[in-house]
Amino acid sequence: MHLSDFISGNMESIVQAWEDFARTIEPPALTMDRTALRNHASAMLRVIAKDLAAGQTALEQSEKSKGRGLREDDDTAAESHADARLLSGYTIEQIVSEFRALRASVLRLWSNSAEKRQDINPVDIIRFNEAIDQALAESVGRYARAVKKSQNLFLSILGHDLRPSLQDSVTGASLIMSTTYIASKHNELATRIFTSEQRMLKLVDNLLDFTLTQLGSGLPIKVKKTDIGNLCLGAIEELRTKYPERTIEFSAKGNREGFWDGARIAQVFYNLVCNALQNGAQAEPVTVHLDCGSDEVVARIKNKGAPIDRERMQTIFEPVLRFTEEDSAGHANETSLGIGLYITREIVQAHQGIIDVDSSTGEGTTFTVHLPRTTKVEMGRKETVAHATL
Repeated sequence: MHLSDFISGNMESIVQAWEDFARTIEPPALTMDRTALRNHASAMLRVIAKDLAAGQTALEQSEKSKGRGLREDDDTAAESHADARLLSGYTIEQIVSEFRALRASVLRLWSNSAEKRQDINPVDIIRFNEAIDQALAESVGRYARAVKKSQNLFLSILGHDLRPSLQDSVTGASLIMSTTYIASKHNELATRIFTSEQRMLKLVDNLLDFTLTQLGSGLPIKVKKTDIGNLCLGAIEELRTKYPERTIEFSAKGNREGFWDGARIAQVFYNLVCNALQNGAQAEPVTVHLDCGSDEVVARIKNKGAPIDRERMQTIFEPVLRFTEEDSAGHANETSLGIGLYITREIVQAHQGIIDVDSSTGEGTTFTVHLPRTTKVEMGRKETVAHATL
């Protein structure tokens, strides 16, 4: 008997074996009824039996072995199963164990079946394993995406809830700092509170921006005519106050006006100059130059010092944890989360721009940003307004 026929003819016994195993997974199984424990098992088995009975090309076999088999546009039974198990409290390891048990029980029941009238066909076993692997890949993929989405939603909600409280603290500290009749020690304390809360606000803002990009909505930008030189100088002055011992040199040539999201572009300059200050040689200046051409502005932020190693260059704009020997000694710097450069890239790309980095022993490290003077976003908005006027 072919395995596809066996599965179709013995669905109840196979699903019962699935249920028996699912009952052993605690604590989720303790709160689930019989229907929940069996959910989607029959549907997945029917899909597998149908697949086993169908023909298959060598390419289809190769793709399926990699978890990339053909599928319908709608959610598969394996994906729906992952959603249900996630809501029931299953871990991803427990879901994988279910598929492992399903694979073993089907093959065991089939090999022990009294109805089997011929030797087991190895091709059936290969095809069955491919189908199980495809279902497992779909289920694990859906589970991982759902977990990631829920985590990002949590971070987004957390950031939104934290921001008003931090802003209130900043406002209160600023009010105390402006008072002339309080003791100097109280003023000093208020200044420290103000500085710390400002730093936390920047971290929260970065966190909110990160979750926006991870949830697929992208960073919102509101472009208007602005002077990019003033945006850059504003960020530089803020950092000069923060790093009074460091030298930041600024220069610009050409027409500095264009259409950008001022707050976002200022954030780009702040992140890049701050990164240069933290990673460049302490005795060397950080240079910022704006070359404002007719169609685009090219910004170059350069620092001297040890070059970025090749491995890190490949992932420098990715939101990853970066720990150095200094970090492990308890001196983690502000960029250890690796979010700042990631957000910078997302802002530049939202403006239809390009950012890249070059680093060498002799020249140091240079981040180069290309920003269209009039972004496609603004051009599209202008066209919409023009059509509405007509």
